[in-house]
Amino acid sequence: MKVIKIGAIWCPGCIIMKPRWKEIEEEHPNLQTVYYDYDEHEEMLLERYHIKDTLPVCIFLDNNEQELTRLIGEASRNEILNILQKYKDF
Repeated sequence: MKVIKIGAIWCPGCIIMKPRWKEIEEEHPNLQTVYYDYDEHEEMLLERYHIKDTLPVCIFLDNNEQELTRLIGEASRNEILNILQKYKDF
C-alpha cells in the first residue's frame, strides 16, 4: 500500500499529523509514503488528486496506484490504523 500525504507548513492539522504519521511509518516499514507540500505542488495536486482547500489530505493507494480511500483533515491514529488493516492486502 502507498499513501500520498499532502500538507503545508502553515497548516495546524498537518503539524499535528506529522508525529502520528512518523510513529505509524516506523511501526509499518513496508508502508510506502510520499509527502507533497501543497504550496510547492498546488497545480499538480489540484489536477491529479483533486485536492480542494482542506488540509491535510492522505490518499491511500493500492499496488496499482488506484485510490482505495482518503482522509481529509486531522485523523486519529486509530482511524489510520483501521484503514491500514482494512486494506492490508491491496
